[in-house]
Amino acid sequence: MPETVFEKVAEVGVVPVIAIDSADAALPLADALIAGGLPVIEVTFRTAAAAEVISLLSRQRPQLLLGAGTILNEANLRAARDCGARFGVAPGLNPAIAGLAGEIGLPFVPGVATPSDVEGALALGLRQLKFFPSERLGGVAMIQALAGPYGHTGVKFVPTGGVNAGNLESYLACPAVAAVGGTWLAKRDDLAAGNWDEVRQRCRAAVDTVRRVRP
Repeated sequence: MPETVFEKVAEVGVVPVIAIDSADAALPLADALIAGGLPVIEVTFRTAAAAEVISLLSRQRPQLLLGAGTILNEANLRAARDCGARFGVAPGLNPAIAGLAGEIGLPFVPGVATPSDVEGALALGLRQLKFFPSERLGGVAMIQALAGPYGHTGVKFVPTGGVNAGNLESYLACPAVAAVGGTWLAKRDDLAAGNWDEVRQRCRAAVDTVRRVRP
């Protein structure tokens, strides 16, 4: 059986979350991520360039597991699908958007913060959930608390928000965590300055942590 998108995300363990202002940086960034051992990206709809970047990467770097983030409305969702994203991510749980994602066939990860959010996602048949903003909500301890009553359902969390190189290991060691999302791997300043060597090094360090924690 071929791996699902979410199985591949879990295998990699770390998803670079990127707000990119110019499509000019898209291919060098993708190459840095791939060379660093993280062939996955979540391009957020926080910038006007997002759709162009997703479209470019889907055509030019097909080996990259390409996601679209900050999906807040139908336009974002359809743009993600039409531009070639293989999965979508939202900061919150909007039942209408989550339902539409299922209708158009785009694997979707809604954001959750509370038990009620988790139950809302389960009611929609969604079990891969973004926990956001993770550190503000209690981080690993809160994820473990949520896993208590819901772990048997197959729910897995992708904590994002405050995850960094310093706490990555503790997140990855949590059985309820499928993968983490992080902005520390490639920041806007790195993209603007072309700091591709630093991006590669951060990715390699993250990959080393994944391999150490999840041998």
